[in-house]
Amino acid sequence: MSKKNKSTFFKDFKAFIAKGNVLDMAVGVVVGGAFGKITTSLVNDIINPLIGLLVGKEDLSAWVITLKEAVDETTPAVTLNIGSFISTILDFLIISLSIFCVLRVLMKAKAAADKLTKKEAEEEEKSE
Repeated sequence: MSKKNKSTFFKDFKAFIAKGNVLDMAVGVVVGGAFGKITTSLVNDIINPLIGLLVGKEDLSAWVITLKEAVDETTPAVTLNIGSFISTILDFLIISLSIFCVLRVLMKAKAAADKLTKKEAEEEEKSE
């Protein structure tokens, strides 16, 4: 790559990164990753033990249905990992509900801002 091409490449890359939506997306990815960890901890450390008490399991992830017992060390048991599946569903539902609530608030705020902008435009139009 020639020196001119490198210069153009980095200039274009800098312009791309400097766009607001790219930075917003990067922040969203980082915050989303952190939120996912918090949600997973909530499910694994708080909700699962409570559900485990209800279904008689000390650890919900240990709730399995064995379809076929293990033959030996090289042939493991065939199981349905019910507890792990329930944990994943709970994780998904909590994240989905959280995103829904945030989007709902943002949509209401946007609608209110649009209404205010429209009202201001109408008042300005009347005063002219």
